[in-house]
Amino acid sequence: MRRVITILSAGVFLAAPLQAFAAPWLGPGDARARHSIQKLSDRGHLDASTTTWPINWADLEQGLDESSDSSVATQRAYLGFEREQQAETGFRGELKLEGANDPAFLRGFHDLPREEGQLTATLQWQGEAWAAGISPSAVADPGDGKEFRLDGSYVAATAGNWVLGVGAIDRWWGPGWQSTMILSNNARPIPAVWIDRKSSLAPESDLLSWIGPWKLNLFLGQLEEERTIPDAKMIGMRVTFVPIERLEIGLSRTIIFGGEGRPEGLSTIWDALIGQDNTVAGESTQDDPSNQLATIDARYGFPLGEQTMGLYAQMMGEDEAGYLPSRKSWLFGVDWTSQLLRSDQQWFVEFTNTLAEDLLGDPRADYAYDHFLYTTGYQYYGRAIGSTFDADAEALSLGLLNFLPDGSNLTATLTYANLNKDGGNRVSQPDDEVFYNVPDGAQKVAIANLGYGNEVLGGWLDLNLQLTDKEIQLLGGEKDRWSLSASWKYRF
Repeated sequence: MRRVITILSAGVFLAAPLQAFAAPWLGPGDARARHSIQKLSDRGHLDASTTTWPINWADLEQGLDESSDSSVATQRAYLGFEREQQAETGFRGELKLEGANDPAFLRGFHDLPREEGQLTATLQWQGEAWAAGISPSAVADPGDGKEFRLDGSYVAATAGNWVLGVGAIDRWWGPGWQSTMILSNNARPIPAVWIDRKSSLAPESDLLSWIGPWKLNLFLGQLEEERTIPDAKMIGMRVTFVPIERLEIGLSRTIIFGGEGRPEGLSTIWDALIGQDNTVAGESTQDDPSNQLATIDARYGFPLGEQTMGLYAQMMGEDEAGYLPSRKSWLFGVDWTSQLLRSDQQWFVEFTNTLAEDLLGDPRADYAYDHFLYTTGYQYYGRAIGSTFDADAEALSLGLLNFLPDGSNLTATLTYANLNKDGGNRVSQPDDEVFYNVPDGAQKVAIANLGYGNEVLGGWLDLNLQLTDKEIQLLGGEKDRWSLSASWKYRF
C-alpha cells in the first residue's frame, strides 16, 4: 500500500506538463458559482460536467467566452471575476475566520463552519503547469480533538489532459443541492493522491463519439486512526459523460479497505475492483476485505424562456447483483432559476431516502453506509462522508438562493427530516474526543436555514442561522435548537 501511494505521489512531481490552469480548481461550497455554471450549461454554453466538484477551470473556458445571450450575463461576469481571483499565475493568499455557537448539523453544498472556531491562512502559487497550496488551520474546541490541520493543502500538476495531485481537498459528487449519496463536503477532506481528467473533451473515435464530453476522477485516500479498524484506506472513482446535449450521467464508486490487521495489497485492491470480495454462504465474514458503495446519477437541464430548469436523480447501492448496484437508496430533485426584482434566484426541491430498499422493496434497516467489519461506518472524524442525513433517513428540502444585483446574497432552506427511522445505532465510537454527528434514535425534525452574504471590510462575510423545532440527539451529544455561525474571508 505504501508503495502504491509513493508511486502515485512521485508521479505528481515527475510529470512534464505543458498546459496552464493546472489548479487551483473551483471547489465545492460556493453556491453562486454553482448556480452560474449550471445555468450556463443548461442554456447550452458549457459542454462539460457540472455534477463533479472540484471543477477544473479548463472546463469553464468555453462558457466564459463572449455570448449574445443576455440571460447569462451576470453568471458569466461572476465566474470571470472568480477566474481572475483563482486561476491567474503567481502567488495569492487568503485569511478565513469562522465561528459558531454550535456547528450546524445539516450541511449542504454551500459551505458552513464545521467547528466552533477556526482560523485558516492559505498561501497558493500557480505556474503555467504546476500549482501548490499550504493551508494551516488553528481550531478552537475541535469536534475531533485536532487543533491543528492542513485541510485544503495540495500539490498538483498537469500531464497532457490529466491533473495529478496530492493533498486534502473537498469534493462533491452528484447533482443534489442539499445532499449527495456518495461523496460530499460534509466531512473534512480526506488526504489523498488523485488523477483527474482536466478537460471534458469528447472522444475523437467514431466508435466512441456517442459518449460525448466525459470526465474521470480517481483518488486513493487515507482515513483516520480513530476507527474500529485504524488507518483504513479509501478508493474513490467517478466517470461522467454527456451522450445527449445537457444530459449528464455519472457513475461513482467508493471502496473502504485495509487498515490495521486487514489485507491491503494490490491483490486485495484488484479483488475489490472486480467485485470478487463479497462474502457468500459458507465463507467466513473475515474473507470480505472491503466496504463498497456505488451510485448512478443523471441530470437533464434545459432552457425555459430566459431561465432554466433541471431534473435529477441519484441511486445508491450497498451490494452488487448482476454487476449493478443493489439494496438501493434514492435521491430525486428538480431545480430551476428565475429573475425577480432585478435579482437572480436558484430554487430546488429535493427528496432523499437512505433507508435501503425503502422505496421499491422490503426496507433493510441498518444496511446503508454500514459494514460488519468497518463498524465506524461511512464516516470521517465523526461526520458522514456521503449524505449529511446519514443512514435510514428520509428528508424533503425546499431551497431558495437569491443573488442581489449589488453582489450580496440571501439564502433560505426548509427541510423536514425523519432521521434514523428504525431507531438503531450502527456506528461504533472508538474515540471519546470525536463528536459523532450521527442521529441517536428515531427522530422527526423540521430544520430552517437562513443565510446572508456581503462584502465587509474588504473581505466577504457569510452569516448563517439554522433553527430546528426540537433538539437533535446525536451519538456525540445533543444539538442546540439554534446554530448561529459567521465566516469572514479576505483575499490578498
